[in-house]
Amino acid sequence: MKLLAPTLVLLFLLFTFSYTQAAALEDGGFCGIKCKGRCSKASVQDRCMKYCGICCNTCKCVPSGTYGNKDQCPCYRDMVTGKGKPKCP
Repeated sequence: MKLLAPTLVLLFLLFTFSYTQAAALEDGGFCGIKCKGRCSKASVQDRCMKYCGICCNTCKCVPSGTYGNKDQCPCYRDMVTGKGKPKCP
């Protein structure tokens, strides 16, 4: 019972964070516009938009074009998953 309140607070914070990330992509801000262009030819649009948004919010840049050009944004290029694979589309 003692863990119920902290657990609920944590769940609320996680929900709020995920909602604000999605809203930031949909509102047409810098990252939303750049990621829509970057992901326009992706086969899995929602996944591309999700990871592009995460990378853009962290790095404050998105490479031009729909593929490649990652040298334009070293932070975006160098982000990797826990398995060492590129995180950003």
